[in-house]
Amino acid sequence: MTTTHVMAPVDPRRGALRPLGLDQVSLRGGFWGDRQELNRRATVPHIAHWEERTGWLANFDAAAAGTVSETRTGREFSDSEIYKLLEAMAWEIGRTGDEDLEERYQQIVQRVVSAQHDDGYLNTRFGSPGQPARYSDLEWGHELYCFGHLFQAAVARIRTGRGGALVDAALRAADHVCEAFGENGIRSVCGHAEIEPALVELSRATGEERYLAQARLFLDRRGNGVLADIELGRAYYQDDQPIREAEVLRGHAVRALYLSAGAIDAGVDEGDDAYVDIVRAQYHRTLARRTYLTGGMGSHHQDEAFGDDFELPPDRAYCETCAGIGSVMVAWRLLLATGDISYGDVIERTLYNVVAASPSETGDAFFYTNPLQQRRRGAEAADSTPSPRAEASLRAPWFDVSCCPPNVARTLAQLGAYVAASDETGLAVLQYVSGEIRAEVAGGEVALRLTTAYPDDGSVDIEVLAAPESDWTLTLRIPAWAEGARIRRGDAETPVAAPAARVENLRSGEHLALHLPIAPRITAADPRIDAVRGAVAVERGPLVLCAESVDFDDDIDIAHLRIDPDAPLRSTLRGAVAAGSVQEIADSAWPYSADEEPLGAAPAEIPLVPYHSWANRGPSTMRVWIPTV
Repeated sequence: MTTTHVMAPVDPRRGALRPLGLDQVSLRGGFWGDRQELNRRATVPHIAHWEERTGWLANFDAAAAGTVSETRTGREFSDSEIYKLLEAMAWEIGRTGDEDLEERYQQIVQRVVSAQHDDGYLNTRFGSPGQPARYSDLEWGHELYCFGHLFQAAVARIRTGRGGALVDAALRAADHVCEAFGENGIRSVCGHAEIEPALVELSRATGEERYLAQARLFLDRRGNGVLADIELGRAYYQDDQPIREAEVLRGHAVRALYLSAGAIDAGVDEGDDAYVDIVRAQYHRTLARRTYLTGGMGSHHQDEAFGDDFELPPDRAYCETCAGIGSVMVAWRLLLATGDISYGDVIERTLYNVVAASPSETGDAFFYTNPLQQRRRGAEAADSTPSPRAEASLRAPWFDVSCCPPNVARTLAQLGAYVAASDETGLAVLQYVSGEIRAEVAGGEVALRLTTAYPDDGSVDIEVLAAPESDWTLTLRIPAWAEGARIRRGDAETPVAAPAARVENLRSGEHLALHLPIAPRITAADPRIDAVRGAVAVERGPLVLCAESVDFDDDIDIAHLRIDPDAPLRSTLRGAVAAGSVQEIADSAWPYSADEEPLGAAPAEIPLVPYHSWANRGPSTMRVWIPTV
């Protein structure tokens, strides 16, 4: 088995840019470094506790004992949550060398692999005595979806250089899938895409071409009506039209995004640039028509799905955390494939305003959905039982469908992989964090130390710790919002603009100062977004801001806020203050008339806080889009 030397979740065989590994990028405090450490210290153990408490881990013990049909708990996809936890653990172990975590990891792995069948099949919901037959419910069964997360956990183990029993089990399972679903096998797909990017990555990590070929088989079958029609329609799981014929992402948002990631992976590795361009165009149209200001995706609660073009209601936004992670996965793959570092803007927006919004400040409660308006104060989530997905306004410690917490955990564990990328000519810094970056370029090693309080402050100090004597280029992503950005090198200061600034031939010992203006700004929506017409939002740097009821007197309903878009905004330490009013409106027997009849408007200052921080101070109402005066 051949292995890659890049300790990263995505390592394409070709592309304009190359990823860096977690051993090449280290986060040192700051916004993301602190969250990554909280993830290791609090979130990962919390997830392990709940997976034990709910019996999802014990399902594997029962499967090994032959009693699983009598005792199994959790939804049909609960196995995948164990695999996501193991992936998060693997990246953390590889990043930190935490031997206590390694011991806990091994304990879980032994329980998982004990349930594997002789032919490589592994699932606690199907295939054992007293259970439905294997692959008897491809529409909803999630068997291949679970395999996908198993494979990604194995990739993490391979790329961190540790291997072991989980890798062996994953390879046996992948061989089983190729046999069961190959050219002469079951000519169908899984109702939830996930195995496609996982098979490609497993192929990259092991050099086994069969896994790439099987991923392409699944991709080519999708959209040809191979799954049964359902009440939500075949578009729900993207089986309504082939990938090459689709115009925009539709259906269940997470499924669509995972499928797009797999299609990009296969197209890149097979040299099928036209295929990549098709998916790229679909994603661009989705960003332009079906994406929220936060970077969130998914407008429908009933099917966790995209809505129609410009159907983006803030109060009914679903914006599942997993869909945000899926969007980051797609944008990252397109960035590496094309070299277009403006995809870093999409990644930044989604990381700060969806992924960072999900976990609580203590790392032990989570949002599943991420609406842009909360109309009522919800009750605190119960500590003793899992919560519904989208009912309470406070984060919940666990859910009946708990795909999001371990997905956040594995994303934060691998976060360093999204910070920078390289090519033969130099290094590109894509996200601004405090930490160190090392990369090999044509002339030798580049090593940088970044120091910043971003996003609370827009100043980034870059110290060159090592650099080749030959020509090389440092590329810095300049966000589209950063008008007036500038770079100082020595005594010379230069204005720079999106999407990138390039600095040539920095030498060891030099310092570079990047300044990104993060003054708060008013943002208006496309007029075709009916739900927020007549309203504006406020952003500050990469952060979307919101009004939260805990910052107002109890007698003020934030639904009555009106903002003056022409008045100057004032920066605060983490957010902003806008000028506006509190508008009272008279009740009537009939809520429709020729003219609105206000009771009066009282001038008011409107404090705004980062959206990712809302609901950390107790039950509250919240809104991002505020009507104008």
